[in-house]
Amino acid sequence: MLYEEKTIETIPVGPLGLIPLKSCKELGEKVNDYLVSWRQERESEHKSTIAFSGYQRDTYIIGASTPRFGTGEAKGTLQQSVRGDDLYIMVDVCNYSLTYSLCGMTNHMSPDDHFQDLKRVIAASAGKPRRINVIMPFLYESRQHKRSRRESLDCALALRELVNMGVENIITFDAHDPRVQNAIPLKGFETVQPIYQFIKYLLKEEKELDIDSEHMMVISPDEGGMGRAVFFANVLGLDMGMFYKRRDYTQIINGRNPIVAHEFLGSSVEGKDVIIVDDMISSGESMLDVAKELKRRKARKVFVCATFGLFTNGLAKFDEYYENGLIDRILTTNLVYQTPDLLSRPYYINVDMSKYIALIIDNLNHDASLSGLLNPTTRINRLLERYRAGDR
Repeated sequence: MLYEEKTIETIPVGPLGLIPLKSCKELGEKVNDYLVSWRQERESEHKSTIAFSGYQRDTYIIGASTPRFGTGEAKGTLQQSVRGDDLYIMVDVCNYSLTYSLCGMTNHMSPDDHFQDLKRVIAASAGKPRRINVIMPFLYESRQHKRSRRESLDCALALRELVNMGVENIITFDAHDPRVQNAIPLKGFETVQPIYQFIKYLLKEEKELDIDSEHMMVISPDEGGMGRAVFFANVLGLDMGMFYKRRDYTQIINGRNPIVAHEFLGSSVEGKDVIIVDDMISSGESMLDVAKELKRRKARKVFVCATFGLFTNGLAKFDEYYENGLIDRILTTNLVYQTPDLLSRPYYINVDMSKYIALIIDNLNHDASLSGLLNPTTRINRLLERYRAGDR
């Protein structure tokens, strides 16, 4: 069934309003296009009632800006009324490509700057929307989610701050540790796994894969990603392996304990295609070490799937590993900023998440359940059946 043919069973919470901040402009426009298309084609006997006022529009995007003064200070402004709207604000806290002038110097925007801009736009709405929802694909400060000795709890504080400003739902993707939602137990918090999209785009590009436990395996690069890899392996019916990072806890280099060795736990990968699954590629050092170890153990092809491709140390090392045959494909999503250099790489597969976000927004606007979207097992099985039947 096409999504635009979906039966409307509930009235909208309020007129839909979408505010993609400048950091999320391109992704937000794609999401808006899906929503406009679906709602123009969707039929219902109730669409002419007052409850569906403003249901079909040419655009759901509400103009918003966060201009800055010469000192670097800023303000949030809205170009139209949001009174009574069901508002969805999208922000990419990792978009370092944006700059602003600070006392005549060019400053790149940091996650802190993006988070402040998000709060400014919420403040500009002044409590007038019926409901405020935040879509923050990379959860702000999610890597500082727990306290060890005398440390700040940045992620928990940020979530509490948003809730105190009136945010009802926070939608994020592949949170580093979903337990951080314990900071806001009475509000909506969803962490979404893009596993279906990874499989869909991998199968679209790779036409000769045998997806069974004899020919393929899922690998977790560390113990922290076990849950993600187990789910991935289960829905595909594959075996799973894991690397344990042995670290030197006597020293700290660049803010972390250096990795001494990667110890592998699992059955033989010889002759198999392997999928390494993780939440992010930051510097990529750990992921590349794992790929090298798998090739040393005679894996056939190595595919790297990570929700967020940050590539903080650039792409030179990935280029080298690709040229040397140590990695075959890298898949990351468009949930965070992607450089033109990255998009031009022959080994890179861009996983588009705009349709998935549009589905989530459309369901939430109707107060419908998200369980069918958050558990993609049925869709994955359907995709695998078509692939195995030769529909490639």
